Amino acid sequence: MKPASTSDALRPWQFFVLAALGCATAVTFVVRSQGVTAVILVTIIMAAGAVVALGVLRVVRPLVSPADDRTAVIGHRTRAALQEEKQLALRTIKELEFDRAMGKISDTDFNEMSVRLRARASRLIKQLDAAEGYRPQIERDLAKRLGDALDQTPAPKACAACQTTNERDARFCKECGARL
Repeated sequence: MKPASTSDALRPWQFFVLAALGCATAVTFVVRSQGVTAVILVTIIMAAGAVVALGVLRVVRPLVSPADDRTAVIGHRTRAALQEEKQLALRTIKELEFDRAMGKISDTDFNEMSVRLRARASRLIKQLDAAEGYRPQIERDLAKRLGDALDQTPAPKACAACQTTNERDARFCKECGARL
């Protein structure tokens, strides 16, 4: 079964707004003979009730609805976890280089740990890059923007006096000095 699109389905927050408006209208009709203060108080209570009901919906809905996890999963881990691990590996390499420069680690230990950490960081970077389908999209967007930018720039100007081609933003001819 195809899920309803966002335009033709009644969303829960819309239901609560409609229910609150309906209840507020009904209650206002009932208490109108008791004065303006009672009507305003009941209206405020109805608005607060609608806000509380909406909050309850936001809390309960994820518990009862089917899992709709939109986080990007690469392999068996999320993209955010891989990014965090990559940052940790790169930071560890930097700290390792600092410790070596300070004389806290011998060169053999540094080389051994550095090789492992760099291999790990490289694996993570490759895994993150391989899982992305963003490169073709970026290239298309860039080509479109560059194409639009080139279309919007005026053509090179030709001097009316000497027919020399000048830059697009030139105000005077570079050959004869005539105003363009």
